[in-house]
Amino acid sequence: MTPFTKRIGVLGAGQLGRMLAIAGYPLGQKFGFYGSSDDEPSAMLGHMYKQSDDVDSLGKLVEFADVITYESENTDVEQVRQIAQTTPVYPGEKSLYVSQHRGREKGLFDQLNIPCAPYQIVDSLDSLRVAVAEIGLPAVLKTTTEGYDGKGQFVIKEASQIEQAWSEIGNRELILEGFVDFKRELSIVAVRNANNQHVYYPLVQNVHHEGILRYTIAPARDITDDIQQQAEQYMLALLDELDHVGVLTLELFETEQGLVANEMAPRVHNSGHWTIEGALTSQFENHVRAISGLPLGDTSPRQPLAAMINIIGETGPVEQVLSMPNAFLHLYDKAERAGRKLGHINLIAETEDELFSQIKQLEAFLPK
Repeated sequence: MTPFTKRIGVLGAGQLGRMLAIAGYPLGQKFGFYGSSDDEPSAMLGHMYKQSDDVDSLGKLVEFADVITYESENTDVEQVRQIAQTTPVYPGEKSLYVSQHRGREKGLFDQLNIPCAPYQIVDSLDSLRVAVAEIGLPAVLKTTTEGYDGKGQFVIKEASQIEQAWSEIGNRELILEGFVDFKRELSIVAVRNANNQHVYYPLVQNVHHEGILRYTIAPARDITDDIQQQAEQYMLALLDELDHVGVLTLELFETEQGLVANEMAPRVHNSGHWTIEGALTSQFENHVRAISGLPLGDTSPRQPLAAMINIIGETGPVEQVLSMPNAFLHLYDKAERAGRKLGHINLIAETEDELFSQIKQLEAFLPK
């Protein structure tokens, strides 16, 4: 083992853990994963501690690890609280607790003067009607917990849809958010280590289809220095308030009045996958550096432009990707299934014409 080696335990064994390990092994780190089966994407990249009723696999992972991290904001807070009594968990409990509940998340945005949509928590059809009357329509009704890639959401455009919305995703605590009139969807990835070093990646533009991120352009085009600095100030406030260690991602709406926060994620993020080939230090390497107590790496882009295209549902003509210069294929070793993220393609380019020519060649991977 090197003087810098840490044994990193990951709660989860999906593609994010897989890419963390791929980035961490050149730094001399070791990995173990807590997952449900040997078929998960991370299973072959470290010791697999399989969840079991008759074996304390989680205890064995904690015993193995010098530090623990996680793949999802839906990780059990109580589980993290218990682990942290003996082993550091990064990001910490507060980041997890806030980010896994949309009401707490919006409350933190308000506390830090980060603009977000007007919102109300609702727990009945009557309270939903009251919230609609106060916030107005259109509005977006969401579950306060869980829900991702467009799941657990209903856009209410007319008052006649209120009962339908409650019927489809109600009978639980929900949040109604006012609809934000935005020009485009952006996100920013930032990293903080325990020595309070902060680094920021450039704002990127994200394009979704049916609630799933389909592609990202990095950096986002026509971003002024003022807008980038505004996003970094939001992140600085969040990172320090949460005492966050690791990657934090903030999804944003760009509006005529400036940036409006949507949601945050206390982890490496799909919209940051472009950094593997597109930045001097990827989000995955920087997360490993942060939780291992190492200095953070340079986040500057390697080329003027990059893009990331998600591979959704079916693998598609990947041979075409492999025949293209400046295109990089990442498959997650997952079985095909509708709506499932199976991998992604990264592109780098010197000019917009070159980048969009490459994207057009890969239109088979994009929604029709």
